[in-house]
Amino acid sequence: MLAEPVTVSRALLRMWQLVAQDRWVIFAAFSALIIAALSEISVPHYLTASIFSAQSGEVAVFHRNVRLLVLLCFTSGICSGLRGCCFGIANMILVKRMRETLYSSLLLQDISFFDSETVGDLTSRLGADCQQVSRVIGNDLNLILRNGLQGVGALIYLLYLSWPLGLCTLIICSTLSAVMLLYGSYQKKAAKLIQECTASANEVAQETFSLMRTVRVYGTEKDEVERYKHWLGKLADISLRQSAAYGFWNLSFNTLYHSTQIIAVLFGGTSILAGHITAEQLTKFILYSEWLIYSTWWVGDNLSSLMQSVGASEKVFQLMDLLPSDQFISKGLKLQNLLGHIEFENVSFHYSSRPTVPVLQHVSISVHPNEVVAIVGLSGSGKSTLVNLLLRLYEPTNGQILIDGFSLKELDVMWWRERIGFVGQEPRLFRMDISSNIRYGCTRDIKQKDVEWAAKQAYAHDFISSLPHGYQTLVDDDLLSGGQKQRIAIARAILRDPTVLILDEATSALDAESEHNVKGVLRAIRSDLATRRSVIVIAHRLSTIQAADRIVVMDAGQVVEMGSHRELLLKDGLYARLTRRQADAVA
Repeated sequence: MLAEPVTVSRALLRMWQLVAQDRWVIFAAFSALIIAALSEISVPHYLTASIFSAQSGEVAVFHRNVRLLVLLCFTSGICSGLRGCCFGIANMILVKRMRETLYSSLLLQDISFFDSETVGDLTSRLGADCQQVSRVIGNDLNLILRNGLQGVGALIYLLYLSWPLGLCTLIICSTLSAVMLLYGSYQKKAAKLIQECTASANEVAQETFSLMRTVRVYGTEKDEVERYKHWLGKLADISLRQSAAYGFWNLSFNTLYHSTQIIAVLFGGTSILAGHITAEQLTKFILYSEWLIYSTWWVGDNLSSLMQSVGASEKVFQLMDLLPSDQFISKGLKLQNLLGHIEFENVSFHYSSRPTVPVLQHVSISVHPNEVVAIVGLSGSGKSTLVNLLLRLYEPTNGQILIDGFSLKELDVMWWRERIGFVGQEPRLFRMDISSNIRYGCTRDIKQKDVEWAAKQAYAHDFISSLPHGYQTLVDDDLLSGGQKQRIAIARAILRDPTVLILDEATSALDAESEHNVKGVLRAIRSDLATRRSVIVIAHRLSTIQAADRIVVMDAGQVVEMGSHRELLLKDGLYARLTRRQADAVA
C-alpha cells in the first residue's frame, strides 16, 4: 500500500485520471461555472447603479442598467443549470469508475489478502467511502471554485472602489482563511477516524446478522449490542468534537463578518463626510464586502468537506493501488493434452502470518490419471491445505507440485483452474437461479440439456424439478438444505467436464441415500474409460472412500499411511482406528 498519505493534490489528480476520458463534461462544467460566476458577481454593481440612476432621474442610464441586469440574471441562471447538470454527470462517472476500479483491484488480490481484511471493511470502502469521495467534483470543487472566483472578483472590485477599505476587508478574510485551514485539517483527520469506526461497526453488525442463529442459541444479544455500542460511542465522541470545531468555525465567521460591516460603515461614513466617496460607492462596497466574506465562508465550509472526502479517499486509493496477484500478471504454459498426473514432491507449507506453525511437512503424494485418491485424517491434519495448494490459492513454502511433469507454478493459473472441478465442504451458491448456479464458471457453450444432465449425475434433478420454478428458482438461504446445495455444487463441478475433480468433504451435508448416489458418481467416473479424470476425495465419512484406488492418511501435516482400504485395515494403524471409531459411533 502507499507509504505516504494522500494529499489534496494527489487525490484530485487520481480523480482526474478516473474521469479524464470524459473530460468534455468537466470542461463544459467549468466553462459554465466561470460564466455563471462572472455574471453573478456583476449583479450587485448593476443593481446598485440601477437604484441610484433612478434616484437621480437618469432614465436612459436606468433602462440600460436594467437591461444589463436582466441579461446577467438570465445568463447566470442558464449557466448555473448547465453547471449543475454537468457536475452531476461528472459525479456519476467518478463514483462509477472508482467503484469499478476498486472492485477489480480487490478481486485480483491473493487469497492471503482476504485472510487479513474483513468483509465489512472492504464493503464499507466500496459503499460509503466511494460515495463520500464522489462529492469532491460535484459538490466541493464546484462550490469552492465558484465562490473562490466570485471572492477574487469581489476583492478586486473592493480595492478599485477604496483600497484602504479593501485592505481591511482582505485582512479579515485572511484571518478567516487561516481559521478555515485549521478547521479543514481537523476535519480530514476526523473523517479518517469516522471511516475506520464506521467500518468496524459495520463489521460487527454484519458478523452478528450472519451468525444470528448462534447468537440466538447462546443468548448473547446483549453482548452483541454492547459490541456495537462500543463503536457507536467512538463515533459519537468524534462527532461531538466535530460539532465543537464547527461551532468555533461559526463563531469566527460571525465575529469577522460583523467586523467587516462595522469597518465599512465607520470608515465609509467618514469618507462620505469627507467627500472622498459617494453613497453609491459605499453601498457597492458593503454589498461586495458581504459577497467576499460569504464567498470566503463557503470556500471554508466546502474546503472542510473536501478534506473529509480526501480523508475518506486515502484508504480507497491505497486499495486501488494494490498490484494484482502475480498469478494474474504472469502468462504461464497451457498444455496441449492435459492427462491429470499430479505429484506433490516434498511439499511443506506454513501461513505467512504464522511462520512458526507448520501446516504441511514434507508431503509426497502422486495421483495418476483416472485414479481416485482419498485423503483422510483428523481435523487440522492438512487435508484441505493440500487442495488449496493444488488450486494455487496459496504457494508451497518448500517443495513443488508437478502436473504431467510440469511445475504448477509454470502453468497458466486461469487455464489450470478451468480444468478443475471443485466441491468444497461448505458449498456457497450465488443469489441467482439454480440453472445459472450450475453453469457458473463454465467457459464453453452450455445448453439447458447439459445443465439437466449434470444435475442428474449429481442426483439433484428430481428435487430441482419439484421446486416452484424448477431450474429457474432463485436460490435463497432458507430455500435449500445443506445437502441440496452440495448436490448443486457437485453438478456444477461435473458440468465443467474437468480433468481433475476435487471433492473436499463433498458428502458431509448429504443424507445416507444421497451419499450412496454420490458414491455412484465416483464409480461412474472410474468406469468411464473415455474420460481420463483424476479424482481427489477428502472425507471424514470413511464409508465414502472405501472403493478409492488409494487412501492417504495424514496426521499433523504429514503422510503417515498410504494404501487401499483393505491394506490399511491390515496395518492396524491410524486409519484402522478411525474406521473402528466411526463403526462404534454408528452402532
